Amino acid sequence: MRTQAAEILGLGMVAPVGLTASAVAAALRAGIVRVRESSFVDRHSEPILAGFLDEEFLPELSLPQAMLKVPTARYARMLRLASSALQQAAQGLSKPTLLLALPEDGGVVGPKFLEQLAHQSGVELDVRGSKLFPQGRAGGLLALAEALRRLGTASLEQVLVGGVDTYCDLPLLDALWDEKRLRVQGLTDGFVPGEGASFMLLGRLGRGRRLGLTPIAHVLGGGTGVEKGHLYATEPHLGEGLSDAFRELFSSLAGQAPRVRCVYAGLNGESFWSKEWGVSYLRHSRYFEEGFRFEHPVDCMGDPGAALGPLLVSLTAIGIQRGYREAPGLISGLIQSPTGEVIPPGPTAEV
Repeated sequence: MRTQAAEILGLGMVAPVGLTASAVAAALRAGIVRVRESSFVDRHSEPILAGFLDEEFLPELSLPQAMLKVPTARYARMLRLASSALQQAAQGLSKPTLLLALPEDGGVVGPKFLEQLAHQSGVELDVRGSKLFPQGRAGGLLALAEALRRLGTASLEQVLVGGVDTYCDLPLLDALWDEKRLRVQGLTDGFVPGEGASFMLLGRLGRGRRLGLTPIAHVLGGGTGVEKGHLYATEPHLGEGLSDAFRELFSSLAGQAPRVRCVYAGLNGESFWSKEWGVSYLRHSRYFEEGFRFEHPVDCMGDPGAALGPLLVSLTAIGIQRGYREAPGLISGLIQSPTGEVIPPGPTAEV
């Protein structure tokens, strides 16, 4: 059974390497690195390596008096990170629906976040029709899967998909230190904390033409899987979650796309994710072109958490549109997460 395809019609992004989608893509293509010693220190009083934006590049928090109370500094920083990226992707839209990935925060970030984000960004959102996905790194691609379902079954013609997150938070860094997950001196298995926001406007096939927009790329479909042996589980890690996602994706396409020529993956330096990718790729290598391009941009900017999925999709789309990446591309999220396949508009995108 074929999956619902969609057009990517607009992008917005803020990351340590750039303040727009095109700037981020250009910086990462050039190999520019914005990982450096932060103002946070570990338990040995050594600076923690991170990819954080300088304060001067973030807008001030600008909310009505009734909305000024926010629960944490991390929450406020996410509002500031997201506002500019949302503005970029939502230009000219009237009350769009937003499917937004957020960190796994135990319920601290609720529906009020959407109302505050609408005020902070100046983008009037359809808050009632919007939805939050507090699943961390997996959230953005879960939101993408939901967007494809909605575009295929509802009267919705277009929808915004996004993600925002930051590790620029002392309690969070302290907890990650206790879990031995940070990349610090003497440890080779760990990740560099980062931050960012990424949004994309998706439309039904043909929506771009009606709006006078040229699609940047097409999303053909996605697959989802749950890893029972995840980082905090007691069950063994077998890489079944991502492998199941691959199986669902490739089965749904049923030979409608050529073999994958580029992959944008969320590998961040933790061996856990590398193992999962290796298992999944070996089981499905027949769907990949020999010598395919493999990108993992987290190396240059730190891990952006819940912003990861939309950011990877956007980078793939820009690369394909501008001709420095070959289609089709596959976006690989990790743990509980889907994969999405992106190809450029035109005859090869027909389904």
